[in-house]
Amino acid sequence: MSIEERRERKKAHVSGKERIKGRYANYFKVGYNAFEFLFDFGQLHGELGSESIHTRIVTAPGYAKAFMEILQKSIAKHEKTHGNIDKG
Repeated sequence: MSIEERRERKKAHVSGKERIKGRYANYFKVGYNAFEFLFDFGQLHGELGSESIHTRIVTAPGYAKAFMEILQKSIAKHEKTHGNIDKG
């Protein structure tokens, strides 16, 4: 790959990140069947006692397991740097 191709690829990657919108989540639900895992993310409205789901991720079991491993490693690093995390 030439230097110019690398620059163009990097630009595409950065511009792709700029289009991603972050959403806050304090409510999580997980479902699964033999072929896939479903991760629902949303918000729990304390005063109403209700939840609203805004994002669903569907993935294969192998990718769900990889996600769990990455999350566990990231939490361990965060706690090593910033101290124990209390459950929300």
